[in-house]
Amino acid sequence: MHAYHVMHETSYAYSQPVHLSHQMLRLTPRTLPWQSCTSHAIRISPEPQNLRLLLDSFGNPMQSFSLEQDHTELSAFAESWVELASRCPPADTPPWEQVRDTLDYRAGRFLLPDDLLATHYLFESQHVRIKREFGRYAADCFGPGRPLLDGIDALMKRIFSEFTFDPHATTVSTPVTDVFMQKRGVCQDYAHFMLSCLRSLGLAARYVSGYLVTEPPAGQPRLIGADASHAWVSVYCPAQGGGSGYWIDADPTNGIFPDISHITLGWGRDFLDVSPLRGVLIGGGEQSMKVAVTVTPAAECPDILYAV
Repeated sequence: MHAYHVMHETSYAYSQPVHLSHQMLRLTPRTLPWQSCTSHAIRISPEPQNLRLLLDSFGNPMQSFSLEQDHTELSAFAESWVELASRCPPADTPPWEQVRDTLDYRAGRFLLPDDLLATHYLFESQHVRIKREFGRYAADCFGPGRPLLDGIDALMKRIFSEFTFDPHATTVSTPVTDVFMQKRGVCQDYAHFMLSCLRSLGLAARYVSGYLVTEPPAGQPRLIGADASHAWVSVYCPAQGGGSGYWIDADPTNGIFPDISHITLGWGRDFLDVSPLRGVLIGGGEQSMKVAVTVTPAAECPDILYAV
């Protein structure tokens, strides 16, 4: 097992007082066969009212809360200890067309529970589009009879090699069609584009939000707040010869299949379903946001230095 300490702080500053705020917070790592959250705490300032712990419609842990007093700042700090076991993509997957046809809608056809749940991720969402040009781009990677895993690998690596990571090229609202044209963006854009390609082929794929364990330059200490949230995709494969269907994670930003370097927070149709902090408010005027994330291997925790 590999243990990590995760700190994630999101803070907002408002130019005018906020009179009422209702927020949803998704900063609790999921419990998965290869991942366990052994300790978790969240601190919210100002002190919230009506705090509730629940699961959203995708099974992600979520906190909802209200702030009913005037405030000009809001901060949410989450601290977690997470253990990861190594995982590998499956050695043998069926042809991708078989996977597509299994989930294809046919009137009166019975679907197994896992397959039915996966169909939620076949359709367009606010940041994921189904278009012919996305299907054509992906088709080069999914030739006739090609195993699903091989097609995922080829598409992931094509995006990784042809796109440029550029944090200044896009915003959270940049359409995926624009991302495709300029082939630049951040991990969120890479994930939304790969999801658009996969769903345009008729494959079920979901957006995964989490953290990536990064390494500081040689000889330098790890800095608190130097990391950021990460995003990748997960593709559904139906059960073969009994058993349960399963999901295959792929990280197009880095061109790798996630293993012990990826910590999962949650998943949904796209970024909006798993935004770390999202809500509505009355007042506030203009606002600014800061995010600081640090993921540290447990063995290094005594040596952490604070970034200035």
